[in-house]
Amino acid sequence: MSTFIHGTAIVGKGAQIGDGSHIGAFSIVGEQVKLGDRVHIDSNAVIDGITSIGDDTRIFPFVSIGLAPQDLKYAGEPTATEIGKRNQIREFVTIHRGTAGGGGITKIGDNNLLMAQAHVAHDCQIGNDVIMANAATLAGHVEIADRANIGAYSGIHQFCRIGLEAFVGGYSVVVKDAPPFAIIQGNHAKCFGLNRVGMKRRGYPKDTIEKLHHAYHLILSAKLNTTQAVEKIRQEISGCPEVDLLVEFIETSKRGVVK
Repeated sequence: MSTFIHGTAIVGKGAQIGDGSHIGAFSIVGEQVKLGDRVHIDSNAVIDGITSIGDDTRIFPFVSIGLAPQDLKYAGEPTATEIGKRNQIREFVTIHRGTAGGGGITKIGDNNLLMAQAHVAHDCQIGNDVIMANAATLAGHVEIADRANIGAYSGIHQFCRIGLEAFVGGYSVVVKDAPPFAIIQGNHAKCFGLNRVGMKRRGYPKDTIEKLHHAYHLILSAKLNTTQAVEKIRQEISGCPEVDLLVEFIETSKRGVVK
């Protein structure tokens, strides 16, 4: 397959460009960048640093990927950005490379949609099939699990985790870990229980939904502290991997969980 590089684009001598890729007008691709096959970069994008981008990813105009992080401790050390396959990265998105203190890499998985003006700061780890709506913002060291949804203009505090299939409503400010399968909304964000509609749409069995709903009742509405709620969940609910995941998420939280 032929690769297209517009005459006004600047591509570093060491850059690796996959088959069938497209680099549009006035875009810049640094010499340490590695593009997979069929990566499509529109006009006026900047891809720099030690950056790899997987096959079939689409990068829209005015995107910035792999530039130095907005961290005053960063001293120019060689850190990286890794982006997987089949991602859609819309206009004005910014994704910064990692820092030595945060593991050295910002990593994004496969099949994600980052809408216009979204920001992914240094050392963030994003899974697969995640949606970040317009101007959603991740501070440094944030972890987003698979199939989570971050609403427009929401901000996630550094070192927070967003759990599997969590739904963060628009304009939220999340300062603690957002548990899996839940609806999280507000400033500061609160947990409004299980996202039952989302789970039904994704085909979860009714028994799984009911067990998770009961678990969230114990956590949010049963006048128990977190330790007591987790113990009750263990006593009353068994044989459900999704509930086990919720319990593990709570027990491994370092910032505390949104309640």
